[in-house]
Formats: sequence, structure tokens, C-alpha cells
Amino acid sequence: MEGKSIKLGTGTVYKKTATGVYFYRYQINGKRKAVSLKTKNQDEAVLEAKKLVPVVNGTTLEVISAHVQHARGLTSTMKSLPLNLAWDKYSRHPDRAVPATVHEQESYESTFDEFINFIGNGTLELSNITPELSDKFAQHLKKTAISVHTHNRKVKRIRRIFETLKEYRESENPFSAKSLLRKEREEHENKIGRLSFTHEQEQQLLNVLGDDKHKVMHKPEIKVIYYLGMFTGQRFKDCVLLRWEKVDLNRKRIWVKQFKTGKEVTVPIADKLMETLLEAKKWKRNEYVCPNAAERYKKVDKNGKNTGNNLVNIDALRVIKWIGLEPSVEMPGRKKKVTVYGFHSLRHSFVSHCAEAGVPKAVVMSILGTNSEIVDKYYTHIGEDAQEKAIQAITGSFASVSDRERISNALAIIEKLPKKSKAIQAIESALK
Repeated sequence: MEGKSIKLGTGTVYKKTATGVYFYRYQINGKRKAVSLKTKNQDEAVLEAKKLVPVVNGTTLEVISAHVQHARGLTSTMKSLPLNLAWDKYSRHPDRAVPATVHEQESYESTFDEFINFIGNGTLELSNITPELSDKFAQHLKKTAISVHTHNRKVKRIRRIFETLKEYRESENPFSAKSLLRKEREEHENKIGRLSFTHEQEQQLLNVLGDDKHKVMHKPEIKVIYYLGMFTGQRFKDCVLLRWEKVDLNRKRIWVKQFKTGKEVTVPIADKLMETLLEAKKWKRNEYVCPNAAERYKKVDKNGKNTGNNLVNIDALRVIKWIGLEPSVEMPGRKKKVTVYGFHSLRHSFVSHCAEAGVPKAVVMSILGTNSEIVDKYYTHIGEDAQEKAIQAITGSFASVSDRERISNALAIIEKLPKKSKAIQAIESALK
């Protein structure tokens, strides 16, 4: 059976990993040794191993020396793979990464091209890439004014490529060192996060979406998308591509199977959202609640890369600019602006408003469909209240006023009331 360890008269033919090459394991002078057979084919591996058996069975130093020379010979016959041919091998390799989007697939190739251009020699063998070269590349990336997150993604992409093509190398993966990755704390001082909308700003968004002054492609549908984001807390793609089969107007419920997480959540339909969905029902022509926006969002280029999502997102950002907010700002050390206001800000607002209203954290998480950092960000006040009580207890704040004093103060206030209702009289009697 392919992949199964095979016992020979001396030694064993085996695989370290299910998709790796075969190795021959044996003992010389009581010490276990192993040598790569440089093939994934079981029959070829057994033939190569059998050639080694007479050498391994030798007992003299000369025979052992011959074995070493043979092992070196195996190393010298390792398949050659220059950098400029490596991507072609990788892109057809069964163990390659298979990203969910065409954009990320292209990013793997462009990142590897960036590495080759940095090396400056496409004919250099894959086996000759050293940890020192990978470290120099990581230092180069640090100077290109990219975020820590982008830096680390590039390193991890190249790490995956080298790991996949390990059969063309004898030494370990040159991109395996943790030191090649940057720490998140490097950007703590310049951290600019996504901002949530206030109640007033959300009302302004609804106002401009409802007037005739401001224009944007498929504005009625953009309005519905904003209402969905505002009153369900769901992500942009989930709102744009919402299908009517997931909307139950009679039960006032929406079911969303989130594209990012794969989780399905159910959200009650708020009254304002209901009015907007009833308007949308009038233009129903296919499965999507927002048919034109959905069709535009799903557009792809000749390579299959999604290009329409960015077009619809630009329309959504245009609405934010209408109320005087700037979606992106400059950040020191970055080439690109950082987004602070976007459609995703509605997700932050949703959590913020729920926290202010005292909605339990678990309920909000059931709607968002994930253990989101957004929830932790806006529910820290729960911990802050507990901390304040702890400090008060330590400083004796609770003990400074006795229960008897509190009752006396309450009775004094009641005595000053010009008129006492029956309820107040009952409270006064109970306190006495």
C-alpha cells in the first residue's frame, strides 16, 4: 500500500509525512541513521533502499566510508530548481495553499516575485536560499512602509511556498524563524482603529440616504444595505448579497450565513428595517434583496478576481463623505491611508449601542456570530464598574455611610415634601 512503512532485510523504508518523500532508516554500530531516498514513489524508494543494504551490512570502516559517500551522492542528485521556475512548480503542487479568493492567490505570486527581485538573481537555486538571505528580506520589508499585519502575511506566504517545495532542499525552511515576523506592539503608539458612528451620525446617514439631493448608483439599494448594517450588525458582503429566502417578513426574522465565518445567525427585524424591506419587496426581480448592487458586487475580471466588491464599497464610502466624515486618514510610517470610517463602522456602532442599552454580551455575540474583538472593545465598561467598586471597598467608601444614616437622610427628604402620596406614606412608614 502506498505510504506504508516497508521492512527490508536490513532497515525500513518509510515516510515522515503523508505527502513527503521516502526515507531509508537503518543502524550502524548501534546508532540509528536515516537517509532521504529523494522520491515519493514507493517502488522507486524500495529499489534505492535495496542498493544501500549491502553497504549498511558492511562492518569495516572502509565500507562505512563508502556508505557515507553513497549518501552524499544521493544529496548531489537532488533535483535542481532555480527561483525563476519555483512558482510554476509551486502553483501545480498538490500541497500548495488554496486561498478563498483570487486576490489572495495572486498575492502569493506577487510576494514571491518581490522576494526574487530582492535577491536579484532568478537563476539562484532554491536550495541555496539561506536564513541569512530571508532575514535580509525581512529587514527590507520593514523599510517599505507597510503595516505589521501586511509584513507578516508576506513572510508567511513565502514560508508556505518553501515548505511546499521542501523536496528541493536539504536544509530547513529558511523562512521558519519567528524573528522574521514583526510584533503587533510595534504599532501601538500609532494605532488608529475603526471608529463607530454616534446616534446623531447614524441619523445623518439615514437622512442623506432618504433625500433627493445626493446621488449614487442604485441609491435605493444602497439605502437598504445601510439599514441592514445599522439594524443587524452584519458585515458589508452579508448585507449586499442577502437573499429573500433568508428574510421572513411574517416572523420578522433574518437568517444570515456569514461569508467570513460560515456561521449562521438569526436577527430580529427592527421596525425601521421592516419598512425599508417592504419598499425593497416592490422591486424584487431575482433572489437578491438588492439585485443591482449584488450583480455589480459579484463582477470579476478575466482572471476571476472580484472587482465589483470594491466598486460597491466606494459607493458606500461616498455616503459617509456626504455627512462630512473622512473615511481614511494618514498614519506615520505607512504608505497607504488607514480607514477609520467605513461600512464596518456600523458593526462597531451596533455593539456600542447594545452595550449602552445594557444588552447582555452573550446576546450581542449571538447576533454578530463570532467572539469578536469588537464586543470586547465596547463591553469593557462592565469590568470597569467592578474595578471601581473594588477601589471603593479598599478606601472604605462603602463603610463611610451606615445604613441607619441613609435611612435618616431619606426620611429627612420625605419630611420636606409639601404633599405625600399614599405610596410615599407607605415608604415613610416602612423606613421608620
